[in-house]
Amino acid sequence: MIFTVAIDGPAAAGKGTVGRAVADHFGFAYLDTGLLYRATGRRMLNGEDPIIAANALVPDDINRHNLRTPEITKAASVVAAIPEVRKELVVFQRVFARQSGGTVLDGRDIGTVICPDAEVKIFITASNRVRAQRRYRELRKKGHDMDIGAVFNDIRDRDARDSERSTAPLKPAEDAAVLDTTNLDIADAVNNALQIVKSRLA
Repeated sequence: MIFTVAIDGPAAAGKGTVGRAVADHFGFAYLDTGLLYRATGRRMLNGEDPIIAANALVPDDINRHNLRTPEITKAASVVAAIPEVRKELVVFQRVFARQSGGTVLDGRDIGTVICPDAEVKIFITASNRVRAQRRYRELRKKGHDMDIGAVFNDIRDRDARDSERSTAPLKPAEDAAVLDTTNLDIADAVNNALQIVKSRLA
């Protein structure tokens, strides 16, 4: 069975948590496509040209444990705005998406660009304030000494870059189900997404 679930949304809206849970529930393969850009951003910070870095990615690059630092988060957003970088990473994502057995991909342009024919498209969002609080707690838990105001500004600036870029801007696909997690806990957000997928499978 080929069945693709495309999950998009801004940072800290919950798409990764929901995506992994959906994949686990149905036994689908899961790809956090943001890791491709984080890995590219990491290599850029190490002095590589971002386009060459995107072309040279290997599985070990996206399996590294240190890809979610604030510095790499910013670098990922920068390289994601480069059309040539996105072009290099599109093929990898599309091949993954259409493998047999079902897949879940989360990112920012899965339903609009990478997999416009996905069987399920979900756009997960939340208010800026709630997303900043979530990211702040996540960073503090990992030992990063961040100011909540700085985290809010980072979220706002990243949203602007992602939404205003000329190539594959962040936006819901026209046929995506929009899931606002502002007032939902994890269990409720996951359950809502499961119901959306189940309705398509039926």
